[in-house]
Amino acid sequence: MKTRHINPQRRSLLHAASASVAGMAVGPALAASGGKTAAQNDPWARARSIVEQFRKPLGFPKRDFLITAYGAEPCEAVMVTGYVADHEEGKVGTPAPGAKDCYAAIAAAIAACSAAGGGRVLIPAGNWLVKGPIVLKSNVNVHLAKGAHVYFSNDPEDFAKYGDYDCGPNGKLVISRWQSNDCLNYSPMVYAYGQTNIALTGEDWTSILDGQGGVPRADGETWWDWKGKRKGVAGKIPNLQRTQIAVNPLNPTSIRAVAPHLNDAQVALMEGKNDKWRTDEAYLPTLSEAGVPAAKRVFGRGHYLRPCMVEFIGCTNVLLQGYQLNQSPFWQHHPVNCSKLEIRGVHMDSMGPNSDGFDPEACNTVLVDGCTFNSGDDCIAIKAGKNLDTQFGPTQNVVIQNCVMNSGHGGVTLGSEMAGGIQHVYAQDIEFRNTHWATDPLNTAIRLKTNMNRGGFLRHFYVRNVTMPNGVNLKPQFYTPLPGSPIQPKSVGAGAGAVITFDCDYAPNADNVRTRPPVVEHIHISGVKVGNVATENGPRSCYQALLLLGPVAFDYNGDKPVDILPIRDVTITDCDFGTPVNAAQPWFIYNVRNVKLSKVTIAGKVYNTTLQA
Repeated sequence: MKTRHINPQRRSLLHAASASVAGMAVGPALAASGGKTAAQNDPWARARSIVEQFRKPLGFPKRDFLITAYGAEPCEAVMVTGYVADHEEGKVGTPAPGAKDCYAAIAAAIAACSAAGGGRVLIPAGNWLVKGPIVLKSNVNVHLAKGAHVYFSNDPEDFAKYGDYDCGPNGKLVISRWQSNDCLNYSPMVYAYGQTNIALTGEDWTSILDGQGGVPRADGETWWDWKGKRKGVAGKIPNLQRTQIAVNPLNPTSIRAVAPHLNDAQVALMEGKNDKWRTDEAYLPTLSEAGVPAAKRVFGRGHYLRPCMVEFIGCTNVLLQGYQLNQSPFWQHHPVNCSKLEIRGVHMDSMGPNSDGFDPEACNTVLVDGCTFNSGDDCIAIKAGKNLDTQFGPTQNVVIQNCVMNSGHGGVTLGSEMAGGIQHVYAQDIEFRNTHWATDPLNTAIRLKTNMNRGGFLRHFYVRNVTMPNGVNLKPQFYTPLPGSPIQPKSVGAGAGAVITFDCDYAPNADNVRTRPPVVEHIHISGVKVGNVATENGPRSCYQALLLLGPVAFDYNGDKPVDILPIRDVTITDCDFGTPVNAAQPWFIYNVRNVKLSKVTIAGKVYNTTLQA
């Protein structure tokens, strides 16, 4: 058995509890470095081996700890004006004034359950206000009964009170990862660190976890405003300085203030040509790039990095099952460095900014089965660290199956934060339903996104038997290349419009340091069936069938020569892409080699060819 430990330097710096992660191997024939014997004959044999590991359910002692026995009381809920989606105002539910806070009661129930050797903490039917995080412990299953609706506080202060690390004016914070960089930050709503055999479950989709991301506080501000929206709720203009995209005066005017070892060239590269690097969303990755340890990357109060809804770090044997999740402040589910993790039958419905449904990062042995997604960002986005935060290695041995995806930027997405690499990912029997195609369409179904900063590798990615009855977005979203790039502005619809999008020049203007060319190879896609929708110009399925944008060498700004490789060794077989809007140019390719199309139908024409560019 391979074991991956929580970074010992970080553990020492933060005085974290000792924890390790069992990087569960998938059998001798399918070890992470090998797997050639079975994979050569049938690559899906590895997928079956992964699924087989979840046949035996997690076990918990047969005893319940009812939160009402520890003082929890249900409350009434009222409707107020807020956001139902990123920029869509509407009525949202929230606890009525005077609702009792159930944080202490739930924490006490979990503590008692843990002390007894484990069991089930039961949240019964009713509305429950929780003004702080639910923190799972080993051998504890937190279960929401039918009709249980947990409303987490929409006040950031409530998630800077209970963390393990007292960071003075920044609050009591937790070890977290924000967009794949380690930091100390607000606690996620549901959190675990270094635990084994844990579960978060619901009876059905009336068992709801609600992050209240679009519910305004007394001053009109919401969690979602921290993204940097331009308008406020009911005419209230939000404070545009209280966002992740505004220069934060608490961040130093020079990176040398926290990294005095850097030379002039390094400082110039990291800071770029303006002070955008001092925004919270850019300052954190700059700290990683500069080698500043996680203990000194302190955010929380005074900063505007929204926490994930559910985040588990360094955990083994994890089950997420059977509930609905709404109104997440940021990413909905974000397991980091976890092994043997299953998410099954969860309904993810959060249309806020960055509301990715499920983002496993540096995880090993993951099963996503029978879930539905309606997301304000990617439905699934597989991650693996950013900048220098790659100590947990790649995400690998992932199976995604029997899922339904509606709104979202991407359906099955890999990246963009993938510096540690992604390998052995299998997606099958998925319906990219795209129910809201006319008003809020799925932008692209199968998506890779990386760039010269995010780097990493994607290899051994397999997709089969997927349907798209309503196609994907019919309108392209053109990306903005770097000034002077060989890619002309407003010429490549990498943001939306293609059924399959491999984008190796994702958001190049977002990163000052661009020294890690990505490697994309060994990808095999078959059995994609794309339907048309009725438009005034006739039936259409997408803007383009394929968009394969390989690494753009122009973007590289390192001081050493490196190999910049094309997207290579890709097969697309037995697919029907319907009728694209841009049928005259059914694909866009740049820096690709050996992309083989076999029995691929686009607008009624069958292609058997090899693409090179």
